[in-house]
Amino acid sequence: MHVLVIGAAGMIGRKLVEHLAGSPSVLGDGIARLTLADAVTPAVPETLRSITTALTIDLADGDPATRLIEGRPDVIFHLAAIVSGEAEADFDKGYAVNLDGTRALFEAIRREGQREPYRPRVLFASSIAVFGAPFPEVIGPDFFTTPLTSYGTQKAIAELLLADYSRRAIFDGVGIRLPTICVRPGAPNKAASGFFSNILREPLAGKEAVLPVSEDVRHWFASPRSAVGFFIHAATMDTSIIGPRRNLTMPGLSATVGEEIEALRRVAGDRAASLIRREPDPLIAGIVAGWPTNFDAGRAMKLGFRAENTFEEIIRIHIEDELAGVLP
Repeated sequence: MHVLVIGAAGMIGRKLVEHLAGSPSVLGDGIARLTLADAVTPAVPETLRSITTALTIDLADGDPATRLIEGRPDVIFHLAAIVSGEAEADFDKGYAVNLDGTRALFEAIRREGQREPYRPRVLFASSIAVFGAPFPEVIGPDFFTTPLTSYGTQKAIAELLLADYSRRAIFDGVGIRLPTICVRPGAPNKAASGFFSNILREPLAGKEAVLPVSEDVRHWFASPRSAVGFFIHAATMDTSIIGPRRNLTMPGLSATVGEEIEALRRVAGDRAASLIRREPDPLIAGIVAGWPTNFDAGRAMKLGFRAENTFEEIIRIHIEDELAGVLP
C-alpha cells in the first residue's frame, strides 16, 4: 500500500505519521511506500525511513498535485491548510491553498484515472467552521453550511467538491469535520482558535498564557489522539455505508472556556490556573462569536467514530503524550 500524507509537517500530520510508524499495519495490508509532503520538509520516522519520501511542496505554487499523484497512492490524507486566522487575514493565500490547492489535487487524481483506472481513498481535513450563525442549540446532521469566515467558506466549497468527485467515482472520499483540536502541542500558531490550547498547554508547562475572550465562550473540542483516530477509522472503514453525504461532523465535547479552566485546576491545581492572564481581543472574540458550540454527532458515532467525554480526559491525554505523564 502506498500512503500519501499532505500536510505531514503540521500537528495532526506529525501525530498521524507517528501513529503509522508505531503501527504500520493499522491501515490493513501494511505500508509498502509512504510519501510525506508539506510546505516545510516533513520529519521522517526512523522505523519507516527505508520506504519514505519527504517532499517540500507548496500547494499554491505551480502544479505540485500532479507530482504527488504520479506515484498513484492508494490512501491520501489531505491535511494541508492555511489556518483560520491567517486565511481571514490573507484572502489570496487562504483561497490559493485551501480551495485552489485542494481542487488541483482532486483534478490530478481525475487525470490519473483517465490515463489508467485509479480510485484512491481520500481523507480530507474539513472543519466545523463550515457552519455559521445563527445556530440552533444543537447542530444536527441536517443543518446547512453557511460559513461566516473565509476559512469556513473554503472548507465548505472543498466539501462539495469531495462529495461530487466521490459520487462520480473519481475517488473514494470522506470529509472529516474536525472539532477544535485541544490541547495542541508545540508553539502557538495563527489559528484564531489557538487560545483554547494555549490556556492549557502553557500553564501545564509552568508558563503564562493569554485568554482573549470571556470565560462563557463555548466551543466543540477533541484531542489530537482522537483526531488521528478519526482519520485512521475513515481510511479503513466500509465507505459504502456512508451514502452520498460524504462529509461527517466528528464527535467531540462541548465546553466553555470557564469549564476548561476548572478542568485544568482539578488536574494541575490552582497555581496552573493562576497563570492565565485575561487580555480581551475584539478581533478574536468577533471571529469566535460566529462559531458553532454544540453538535449532534450521532451519525458519525454510528459509523464508529469516537472522542473524549470530559475535559479532564483531554488534559490527561496531553500530559501523557507530550509531558511523559509528568507535570513540571
